[in-house]
Amino acid sequence: MTIIHARRARLSGGWRRDVLLRIENGRIADVSTAPPPPDAARVDTLLPALANLHSHSFQRAMAGMTERRVAGRPSFWTWRELMYRFAMKIAPDELEAIAALAFMEMLETGFSSVGEFHYLHHQESGAPYASIDELSQRIFAAALQTGIGLTHLPVLYVYGGAGGKALEPQQARFGNDVDRFCRLVGAAKASIARLGADARVGLAPHSLRAASPEDLSRALAAHPEGPVHIHAAEQQKEVAEVMAHLGARPVEWLLRNAGVDRRWCLVHATQMTPSETRDLAASGAIAGLCPITEANLGDGPFNGPDYFAAGGAFGVGSDSNVRISMTEELRMLEYSQRLRDLSRTVLAGSGSVGETLYLGAAKGGAAALGREAGAIEAGRIADLVAIDGNAPSLCALGDDRLLDGLCFAAGDDVVTDVWSAGRHMVRGGRHVAREAIIAAYRKAVSSLVADD
Repeated sequence: MTIIHARRARLSGGWRRDVLLRIENGRIADVSTAPPPPDAARVDTLLPALANLHSHSFQRAMAGMTERRVAGRPSFWTWRELMYRFAMKIAPDELEAIAALAFMEMLETGFSSVGEFHYLHHQESGAPYASIDELSQRIFAAALQTGIGLTHLPVLYVYGGAGGKALEPQQARFGNDVDRFCRLVGAAKASIARLGADARVGLAPHSLRAASPEDLSRALAAHPEGPVHIHAAEQQKEVAEVMAHLGARPVEWLLRNAGVDRRWCLVHATQMTPSETRDLAASGAIAGLCPITEANLGDGPFNGPDYFAAGGAFGVGSDSNVRISMTEELRMLEYSQRLRDLSRTVLAGSGSVGETLYLGAAKGGAAALGREAGAIEAGRIADLVAIDGNAPSLCALGDDRLLDGLCFAAGDDVVTDVWSAGRHMVRGGRHVAREAIIAAYRKAVSSLVADD
């Protein structure tokens, strides 16, 4: 049993003082108001921690490698070619070390869990490892070392483009037909049991470019439960390619044909019409937004005002991991809307933008990962983050403005403690295994650079 005492905490009903939490078996067993007992972990301000709903952890090691101007017009598609070349070189040990660093950084910035959209499956030739889920097991090892809550999302990647285009050689490590993919998912479900009761395996058809309607239907039928994540309408070229093949825009086609509901997360969806935006909100699915990566890759801003006005659910993720920061993802989400609309406080229908962003992302992110978290309530998974309300960026703010300060003024250094399913992994702002994780990462990237 773990006991936490917070000077103040944001509960579902609002702010409360002298909050005492009792955690048992990874869940919040009781929430009360009382003075701290001697054995309590004491924190200043306690919040429900956010889930990072979309990550490709291996791309963390690419940060800073793709920011040079090249001939022509650089785009997502030219970045993708560089990413493919990098992905071809990563060995299993290196993948594990890179993922551990990314997961550690997520925890230190306030994320308690991650949806790992995992498409690096095989050897460079495309041949499976002796254990078909070898690279999934490396992700599991990184999650075990860091203590992050993991929703593992093996990716179904069959084609190199809409209409059954063959995989390119640099995509060989990603490829599976549906039968082999289902074997991989089954193996991953068996392997993930060592992580704990909060870990789970979902399903991730990569996109309507990489999986046909028939592939999607078969995969969904084989796995009728758990989260389903898909890249949807990230780029204009993607929309045009899917329209030419299926006769409908990607989000439009999914909503009409795939049974999209609350178990789904449509990642990016930055290229939607107003009607698609409203229909996605009505479906109950989660819009998985990755504002830092979407800005970095030139995807364009999400249609936030219409989606939020329609009551759409959302969460945030770090995607390419070019910069891992929970508060900066929320900040960029709002700022992208302001830059487009030449306005301020765009995403809040009324009141606090920070509360709209933070509490909405906490609820939506947990739902996207299939975690019973996202709020401080008895019975929920104990995914919690403590921040220092006395930090210079926050100390002048009352309760009603604290989340505004966190989202728009604070740095990552205000995070003092993080619990993931009750695992106390960040203490005093630092991950408990920080030095070992960084040492292993430095060794891994030195090897990768040496092979370049």
